[in-house]
Amino acid sequence: MPLEPVAQLAPALLDSGAGPAASLLGASFREGYVGSIIAVSLYVSLTAVALSTLVSVPAAVAIGLAEFPGKGFVKSVVNTGMGFPSVVVGLVVLFAVSNQGPLGSLELIFTREAMIMSQFVLATPPITAISLAAVSGVDDGVRDAARVLGGTRIDVALVVIKEAKYGIATAVLAGFGRAVSEVGSVLIVGGNITSADGISKTRTLTTAIQLEARQGRYETAMVLGAVLVALVLTVNAIVVRFGDRGVA
Repeated sequence: MPLEPVAQLAPALLDSGAGPAASLLGASFREGYVGSIIAVSLYVSLTAVALSTLVSVPAAVAIGLAEFPGKGFVKSVVNTGMGFPSVVVGLVVLFAVSNQGPLGSLELIFTREAMIMSQFVLATPPITAISLAAVSGVDDGVRDAARVLGGTRIDVALVVIKEAKYGIATAVLAGFGRAVSEVGSVLIVGGNITSADGISKTRTLTTAIQLEARQGRYETAMVLGAVLVALVLTVNAIVVRFGDRGVA
């Protein structure tokens, strides 16, 4: 992993004689520990957001371009979904994948796939709602011009998506931000599990931070928090960079 060198901060501190703080960091940053939780965090969050985007953006475009009774109600439901309590989502997903649940035969409990499911549910409302606002904000003249030029519904939708791309990019970033910063639901369905050698199976950056803080290893929690912030800023920078290229 590119950020694996972060784990080497501990040995450096130990060699410098930094004292108790260094001992705490040295105990927590076992070989491969940081890299494994970063890998799990990225895999779960990026997969959930990618799947959510494939569902949310088409849904937002369909709702935004269509005219039907109850459209305002549908928008309200979508906006309300942004406030779903994460622990409730976690409980629902846990029930679904438990042995007695409808997906029990798939044996997904305490797996990364269950974590992806919970993050998918959490990321979908903000991506849909913000994308819908972006699509609805596109000038009607753009749609009319596409229709006049003989465009089909798909052509019109593609034109609208192009005009609303920055709003949609913001929606995806919002979804990623909620997914990667999630604690409650992934802790419930994932279990915060590591192997005997400390390599993460279902432990993410957020659940690792929570665990380290509860055990009094605040220095370690702060370093992991910095890694999490760096990941979010990196993803934001990548999206902005692609947007700038699109303008050029």
